[in-house]
Amino acid sequence: MITYPSTNGVFEEQISDVCDLIHKHGGQVYLDGANMNAQVGLCRPGDYGSDVSHLNLHKTFCIPHGGGGPGMGPIGVKSHLAPFLPSHPVIASPHDAHSSPLGTISAAPWGSSAILPISWVYIKMMGGKGLKHASEIAILNANYMAKRLENHYKILFRGSKGYVAHEFILDTRPFKKTANIEAVDVAKRLQDYGFHAPTMSWPVAGTLMIEPTESEDKAELDRFCDAMISIRQEVADIEEGRMDARVNPLKMAPHTLTCLAAPNWDRPYSREVAAFPLPFVKPESKFWPTIARIDDIYGDQHLICTCPPMEIYESPFANQKRASS
Repeated sequence: MITYPSTNGVFEEQISDVCDLIHKHGGQVYLDGANMNAQVGLCRPGDYGSDVSHLNLHKTFCIPHGGGGPGMGPIGVKSHLAPFLPSHPVIASPHDAHSSPLGTISAAPWGSSAILPISWVYIKMMGGKGLKHASEIAILNANYMAKRLENHYKILFRGSKGYVAHEFILDTRPFKKTANIEAVDVAKRLQDYGFHAPTMSWPVAGTLMIEPTESEDKAELDRFCDAMISIRQEVADIEEGRMDARVNPLKMAPHTLTCLAAPNWDRPYSREVAAFPLPFVKPESKFWPTIARIDDIYGDQHLICTCPPMEIYESPFANQKRASS
């Protein structure tokens, strides 16, 4: 299975050679459609060697991703694999004339009828030119942000010409040695700037992966970059001794409204630094975090049931004798 461009945020130039090598040894290539946002209108997976291509509807085709977003979408195959596609007893498919050893594998042959119409409408509204333009803007946005941030963070991977694809990875690992700051601290501090953190520690542990897509305007991209640059300055303040190494805005983030409104403030930085670190972060428009810092590792390793007691689930008629028929 391959992802193109790779999850490192690079259009791998040897992709065709890799696919040829797999085919030479009798293998088949399955394309994960996670990064189709950088391909629609620009690439044809079959041309560079994919035998099976999964076109994820989430992200690329207007379906939310994360928080339970459905990982579904059409799967296309090359003609030599058509005889192995599943069949359906009610709705006929063009390939049903061929023998299908798999038979039926799902109740709905075309996927979710609740989701597919959304993507269909999006595709019809955008048209071929619009879909291609969306891919181009997604790539442009990522490269714009990478350029703005490259003097403050190391961009972990780039293509041979110095560009990234539609996403890129910021390396925050050096901060562990210089300031005892980790990716999770940066992620939680972003909440104080009004941003939900990007993908953390994937695909490289201790890093942040930024994927702006085509949906955000330049003003929003600049706000995010300004926040990341400001956070880098906060890391520098720790590195150079201007902020305490243990009690600082990053280690104590995020700062909730309850925390800010408490009568006693015993931290060595101001409430303004905690909750309103840049001019665009305003109390009337800020997206406030509702929960302060938690111990993520402890929580992952010690599951706690927060379900109601079992008595709650008992029927109110459980103790009554069933009426005789």
